[in-house]
Amino acid sequence: MVRAGLTPERLTRAGAEMADEVGFDQVTVSALARRFDVKVASLYSHVRNSHDLKTRIALLALEELADRGSAALAGRSGKDALTALADVYRDYAHEHPGRYEAARFRLAPEAAAASAGARHSRMTRAVLRGYDLTEPDQTHAVRLLGSVFQGYVSLEQAGGFSHSAPDSQESWSRILDALDALLRNWPGPDPSPTTRRNAG
Repeated sequence: MVRAGLTPERLTRAGAEMADEVGFDQVTVSALARRFDVKVASLYSHVRNSHDLKTRIALLALEELADRGSAALAGRSGKDALTALADVYRDYAHEHPGRYEAARFRLAPEAAAASAGARHSRMTRAVLRGYDLTEPDQTHAVRLLGSVFQGYVSLEQAGGFSHSAPDSQESWSRILDALDALLRNWPGPDPSPTTRRNAG
């Protein structure tokens, strides 16, 4: 008999809390059943398997991040917007390390299409509207920002900056200064091989 009150939403949130506590990789249907003190079979009417559970947690994390980002960007532009969005990702990773990891979970195409992932791309492009970038440079810049945000936060979470000066926050601020300067002075298009040969 299924325990009263268990729903896919409640299990997803419980799984997200577990991810923050013990790591996203440790979240399984079996572990969640132990948390609720029910048999594993009782959860299968709500989630299909551990992959389905992780997908639901990933979708939740993407939605939460997108909501935070949208709120942070309201009324901001240029460097203020860049800093606000960057801080959303970093702060979320500090507060919810398991959910942040879940947000990078590889989703099936149909799940990805229905996710808040597209909102994240739109938020980054909204930031870039404060800079004079056209395609394909805008897409290059979207990829650059994503790589820097994710790379820095991942290294910071792993303790990579814990044992040396300067403080991690100081580096973060300087990196955002550098990104702002780069976006305002984005290099022109790389000349074609033919142009380079002629110039030589």
